[in-house]
Amino acid sequence: MLRAIMAMAKKPGSDARERIARKLRLLRTERKLSQEKMAELANFHRTYVSQLERCVTNISIDGLERLAMALGVDISVLLEPIPARNKGRK
Repeated sequence: MLRAIMAMAKKPGSDARERIARKLRLLRTERKLSQEKMAELANFHRTYVSQLERCVTNISIDGLERLAMALGVDISVLLEPIPARNKGRK
């Protein structure tokens, strides 16, 4: 049982991490920000923003707060799911 929990905790691309990655990329591109500019606004290195968007690394609560402030949103927005698109909608 403990092994199963540990395996899930270490699983790359966890749901929360994927939500943050997708939401970060969506908000960044909506604001027409490059990864470099986003990193500058949040006081991160550009490669770190890239890693976050690719689910390669984790981020702390403090880091999430810096990203949210740089994007002008509440921190909770970074954890919101992105609705799936309907293929038949126009």
